Amino acid sequence: MKLTILGCYSATPRTTTNPTSQVLEIKNNMFLIDCGEGTQVELRRNKIKFSRIKHIFISHLHGDHCFGLVGLISTFRLLTRETDLHVYAPQGLKEVITLQMKLSDSWTNYKLIFHELTSKTSDLIYEDDKVEVHTIPLDHRIYTNGFLFKEKIGDRKLDMNAVLNADIDVAYYRKLKQGGDVPDKAGHIIKNESVTTDPKPPKSYAFCSDTAYNEDMIPLIKDVDVLYHESTFLEKNEALAAPTKHSTAKQAATIAKKANVGQLILGHYSTRYDNLSLFKTEAETVFKPVSLAQDGKAFNFD
Repeated sequence: MKLTILGCYSATPRTTTNPTSQVLEIKNNMFLIDCGEGTQVELRRNKIKFSRIKHIFISHLHGDHCFGLVGLISTFRLLTRETDLHVYAPQGLKEVITLQMKLSDSWTNYKLIFHELTSKTSDLIYEDDKVEVHTIPLDHRIYTNGFLFKEKIGDRKLDMNAVLNADIDVAYYRKLKQGGDVPDKAGHIIKNESVTTDPKPPKSYAFCSDTAYNEDMIPLIKDVDVLYHESTFLEKNEALAAPTKHSTAKQAATIAKKANVGQLILGHYSTRYDNLSLFKTEAETVFKPVSLAQDGKAFNFD
């Protein structure tokens, strides 16, 4: 599992920072999460192939999370994309994008499929044979979701020395990987656990931006391996968090601790702050380990 931060600041783009966008690579899927202005430039800067992006998840309709989407959709068209593109977003974004394409006579030459989100409870919105994605309802000024990405348990691993010693025909290898007992060439049943090992534990990633401090999310992200949680403010500006429906670094760490997550990544910083290390310092008074998102930074989770 690999996370690449394309942008992790709040509100307006600057020459040195970008609003929210990130790419999650998980089980051969490449998911784009949010699409603030500058996203396609950052995709190029980080050498991420446009063609691999087939699913885009938009948390909410504030501009710093979606104003880059119509440009990216247009670029896909200019690059003669043919692969379907799925967009999972709050109701209303389809109308906005469709109107822009209509007025500019720029209809896509690929299938653009919107999955409009309206539920205020957690829903399964994507699933294949290796990964599932659930919404995480958040507490912001407008309808907003985070997203929980979960690997499914993989196949068991063959212990090839044991398999060969047990004289098992190659035709049964697939069944072994699926956990079944199989016969050897003499017809004796070989127990699966004697010739295979457990698969790697499935990994999970929760994206939570933007939101006020919200303990309702804790059961949904319980024991997640990695949590990205917004930390717009430091504690000295906590009075600004509640009315704007944002969180402080310390509040993000409190959620991480109560949810027993494996690792916390902070992001969505207000541009009023020059020293990001203060976010990490404050969060670590409550929870460890803490990492700071930075534009262009990649996290690998083996």
